[in-house]
Amino acid sequence: MASGEPLESVEPRKKSNVKYASFCAVLASMASIILGYDIGVMSGASIYIKKDLKITDVQLEILIGILSLYSLIGSFAAARTSDWIGRRFTVVFAAAIFFVGSLLMGFSVNYSMLMVGRFVGGVGVGYGGMIAPVYTAEISPAASRGLLTSFPEIFINVGILLGYVSNYAFARLPLHLGWRVMLGIGAAPSALLALMVFVMPESPRWLVIRGRLADARAVLEKTSGTPEEAAERLADIKAAAGIPKDVDGDVVDVPKASNGEKQVWKELILSPTPAVRRILLSAVGLHFFQQATGTDSVVLYSPRVFQSAGITDDHKLLGTTCAVGVTKTLFILVATFLLDRAGRRPLLLASTGGMLVSVIGLATGLTVVGHHPDAKAPWAVALCILSVMAYVSFFSIGLGPIASVYTSEIFPLRVRALGFAVGVASNRVTSGVVSMTFLSLSKAITIGGSFFLYSGITALAWVFFYTCLPETRGRTLEEIGTLFGMADTAEADQNSAAKEKEVELATN
Repeated sequence: MASGEPLESVEPRKKSNVKYASFCAVLASMASIILGYDIGVMSGASIYIKKDLKITDVQLEILIGILSLYSLIGSFAAARTSDWIGRRFTVVFAAAIFFVGSLLMGFSVNYSMLMVGRFVGGVGVGYGGMIAPVYTAEISPAASRGLLTSFPEIFINVGILLGYVSNYAFARLPLHLGWRVMLGIGAAPSALLALMVFVMPESPRWLVIRGRLADARAVLEKTSGTPEEAAERLADIKAAAGIPKDVDGDVVDVPKASNGEKQVWKELILSPTPAVRRILLSAVGLHFFQQATGTDSVVLYSPRVFQSAGITDDHKLLGTTCAVGVTKTLFILVATFLLDRAGRRPLLLASTGGMLVSVIGLATGLTVVGHHPDAKAPWAVALCILSVMAYVSFFSIGLGPIASVYTSEIFPLRVRALGFAVGVASNRVTSGVVSMTFLSLSKAITIGGSFFLYSGITALAWVFFYTCLPETRGRTLEEIGTLFGMADTAEADQNSAAKEKEVELATN
């Protein structure tokens, strides 16, 4: 039973506090819009970029997919920045960088300048993709953390839908102008985000790491259902940060090891404990399979997929793509209400199983259409469209939101920011490889064969999720370590800090 559950029987939860936590989660999660918008808008803008700049398919898939690799820089920079200046102002960094990147892409005069804009925008996307789930998990009470930490995925889908709508709205502009407006207008949501973030409080966990207990206590009292829950959350965070239980005050000294960057790398990557190694494997595997199952090929190249299915008119292509965006957004909303009811594991397994059936249907339909290029089989075209809709629905109801929710929950406090960055790195590298090889892969083994390949990877993903990922619903962040073999997460953190201090004393 989660530690937060008995509190509800002591005293009714304060609805205003839950609303405030939700408000903070919404603001932070808006950073994810910039990633979603880029994914959505590039799917349609790429059609016109290829025509206007007269680039090859290889140049096009590099242009589309390279942003995922560029975002690695932003992800790891965000891990360090968020520990340095705080989670809140790191969101401002994300918005500012993507703002500049959007303007560079919008005013691009050639392919080279467009690639520079993709680089800057990619760094901004990496910042936003890492910091939004981390901040949301740290601000959320355990009882509603599943709902609140799914908000970043909701806003990614909102961003994708806005990108699709932008494609459809500006497609009738002159060729040289349309795609530039589509890309440049992405600066608008990032500017709005930078302004709104100043009403957000700082993460209570970051405040504790900095020794600012009074500030952390004030934030927890605003975001917890009861005073007892706020006190319990503060005690758990203090223990995880290596602060003794009897130490109190407005500002306290935090053990040096809690802020040691080298020690964090050592604990997570160089010499992790078996429990931390299992956590890291779970996070990397979850993010790898989220992308390796082919979701970017469906979303980024949906116009190309529908084109292969027999829909050739540009406006019909973009209209059908908008329907995909609406479907994704509706089903991610369904997922937010199920995460804290059904749990992470059942949704993840059901989602991956549904994706497997859907991608097999899509591969079958595309193969049939490919074998009858002159006389399209209506049933096969319908199967392709329905399969794409089913695929994005199943993805949005489980694997989509759960990757960030689960990763933000399972890492211990001391390595959480870096751990999430490593997970995001796995996600972005896999996304980049998938999106930069899809067109070439389709030419080599046909587009239908490509999706049969993704179906095999999806089957492997289901087996991995079933065997490696335990349920985390309802547990506090400090309790979850026990699920991965940590006898006591807080005790482990304190022991690690004590050992490092002993080494320092011996060295001196």
